[in-house]
Amino acid sequence: MDLTMKSGRPPYGIITVLMIGAFISFLNNTLLNIALPAIMTELKVDPPTVQWLTTGFMLVNGVLIPTTAYLIQKYSVRRLFLVAMGLFTIGTILSGTAHEFSILLLGRMIQASGSAIMMPLLMNVMLVSFPVEKRGTAMGVFGLILMFAPAIGPTLSGWIIEHYDWRMLFHFITPIAAIVLILGFIMLKDKKEKVTLRLDFFSLLLSSLGFGGLLYGFSSAGSKGWDSPHVYLSIIVGVVTLVWFIVRQSKQENPMLNFGVYKYPMFALSSAISMIVNMAMFSGFLLLPIYVQTIRGISPMDAGLMLLPGAILNAVMSPINGRLFDKFGGRILAITGLTITTVTTYLFSQLTFETTYTYLVVLHAVRMFGMSMVFMPVSTNGLNQLPRQFYPHGTAVNNTLNQVSAAIGTAFLITLMSTKQEASAKTALEALAAQPTEAQLIQINLNAMLDGINYTFFISTFLILLSLILAFFIKRARQPVDSVDKKKPEPKAAPALAKN
Repeated sequence: MDLTMKSGRPPYGIITVLMIGAFISFLNNTLLNIALPAIMTELKVDPPTVQWLTTGFMLVNGVLIPTTAYLIQKYSVRRLFLVAMGLFTIGTILSGTAHEFSILLLGRMIQASGSAIMMPLLMNVMLVSFPVEKRGTAMGVFGLILMFAPAIGPTLSGWIIEHYDWRMLFHFITPIAAIVLILGFIMLKDKKEKVTLRLDFFSLLLSSLGFGGLLYGFSSAGSKGWDSPHVYLSIIVGVVTLVWFIVRQSKQENPMLNFGVYKYPMFALSSAISMIVNMAMFSGFLLLPIYVQTIRGISPMDAGLMLLPGAILNAVMSPINGRLFDKFGGRILAITGLTITTVTTYLFSQLTFETTYTYLVVLHAVRMFGMSMVFMPVSTNGLNQLPRQFYPHGTAVNNTLNQVSAAIGTAFLITLMSTKQEASAKTALEALAAQPTEAQLIQINLNAMLDGINYTFFISTFLILLSLILAFFIKRARQPVDSVDKKKPEPKAAPALAKN
């Protein structure tokens, strides 16, 4: 059954509730970053320990997202949303009342367990609620929600931290989460026909070890170094168990995560482009704050404000690009966006001590303008080629690989920057005839850090250039006429939503 109304209209009220829930879970992800120093001071923990508030969140997402394809097929939208929003609300309350780091970390991981279900659930509802010819516009609005939350996150967090205790970040979210939970309880009325699906717990174990190992290994590389057993053993375990997981899924009649989505060329291409760009885009999110705060001495609040115009522009352009996608397809948008992103990323590799604040704001805004033409159009084009019964698997695969590529990109770029920074500092110290003064040492370290940042942006340029080359092979995807796999019986993909 379709998610659209009997009148042919999508269930906009229900989608709105789901979007508000997704918005606050996305907002929560970026709110906490700027509060980490305050948390370190009050709870008396060091940087590697406090980093677990973000690494732990990412790990739980990486472990749970692969199960969402099974959950979406097995349970109703109502049940999944209420469980996800309930977990998120409980985690938020627990985090806001925490006076020990272990309690705060537990609250964050409970939040993550709810957040992991939210995004794939919303994407699946969007896919089955709108016909292919209108899906670009719908996903564009979804992109607006997705991009606007992280856009306001750092600035809002900076303002709250300056005026209130860091716990206010959670107290601010709690009543909104509770209201959304109540609205979902009242408005979501869909029923789910009984589906004879069983979760393969051994596959779940392999998936958890595979994706969890990769995420932990790569996210730890920046702080522990690539030669740490924690890093390389985690990555080895992740790779081995992930290969085992994929082989096992290919032999099952109803796999937990169906990698058969990759036999559709446009989905495979969109997945490759998204992963590469996802890795490279972290150069801007990670390196710019380091540059402006550490090298230029700009305050955290002003650093957040510097990123705000670009993030808002990205969000505003999302629905516009959705309409353009419906009209012209994903190829022209991706090529245009990746060309802009390639040029601006290269320009970011030429930063100096005199680069003006205005120049940084404008260049970052133009870069985000380019990025806005890439993610939603490319991923929507890929999902459009999938048969309907593959939607839960396509969204789960996309979201899982986005988590993994983000972790890999973060570790790769931090390692590149650190290696180049050390080499530049060593060369500068060797060039000095005498023992450096304290002032000289500070300047050498700042110069070396700037070299590391510029070098990392330069390497990121080549990653995005690779995506640009791949974008030329994009074709407008059409859903197969026969949307059912005749070889294997597929479970019903999506629940029917009652009129709200």
